[in-house]
Amino acid sequence: MNDNIINETEVHNVEMTAGEMLRNARTTGRRKREIPTIAKQLCIREEFLQALEDGDYSVIPEPVYILGFARNYAMELGLNPDEVVAKIKREMGLVSDCAPEGDTAEGVSCVVPGAAAGIVNRALGFVRRKWKWFAGGAVLIAALIIGIVMLSVSLKKDATDVEPTVVAIEPTPVATEPAYAKTVRERFGTENREKSNVVLQAVQDGWVKIEDARGNTVFSRVLVSGDVYYVPEGNGYKAIFGNAGGIDIWANGVLMEKAGPAHTRKSGISLSPENLKPAAPTAADAE
Repeated sequence: MNDNIINETEVHNVEMTAGEMLRNARTTGRRKREIPTIAKQLCIREEFLQALEDGDYSVIPEPVYILGFARNYAMELGLNPDEVVAKIKREMGLVSDCAPEGDTAEGVSCVVPGAAAGIVNRALGFVRRKWKWFAGGAVLIAALIIGIVMLSVSLKKDATDVEPTVVAIEPTPVATEPAYAKTVRERFGTENREKSNVVLQAVQDGWVKIEDARGNTVFSRVLVSGDVYYVPEGNGYKAIFGNAGGIDIWANGVLMEKAGPAHTRKSGISLSPENLKPAAPTAADAE
């Protein structure tokens, strides 16, 4: 029972940002606490703790202080400090999304073995308990397949006496992809791909958060170098970049100016094409 709770917590933490983990630990559970109280106990300014929860690392002057404050805050809230620090490093683009094989110094891993094992065990247990349902379902599917095959054969036999009708099929338009600077590693927001006129690609690892006109979060994760995100069609979408210089912005197939320098957090970035400026042409483009 306890293993299942721990595994579900690990999976939940992987999906959350460092700030969301800190805020969740402080405001939920039996020991709900206020920032001023913790600030006095840790001798850390309230605005610094608030900045850690908001992911606004520009408020804290140096990365060494950001990581130190985050470690102390995590320990005070009963979280794994190595996991919180590792997430912040990835959000700021200071390290890659996955540690090398066997490297647990920062508590980073590309997979969660305990969580995976728990999910597999629960799935197998469910199958064992409901094997009759699965067997009946398999028989029903087999009967449906046989019926479909027989119906298909019958239709083909009837169709031999009918002259074929030639139907012109118009080609389906294919969305034009930008000339990305990096080979695409993974695509996100693919449901927006055909209509999206703004596309983001990470050329360095960094945290990206997209909000709609009402401030609702539609996308939030660390993009690894090469990852692509298709912004939904329409105006009013804004972005927060943990590593502004590590994100290429493409509007209608044209590369736009960077939102800021590398390893700098930028917020309130309008993703409407009319509010973006094309990047200055390079020497290679001039040729």
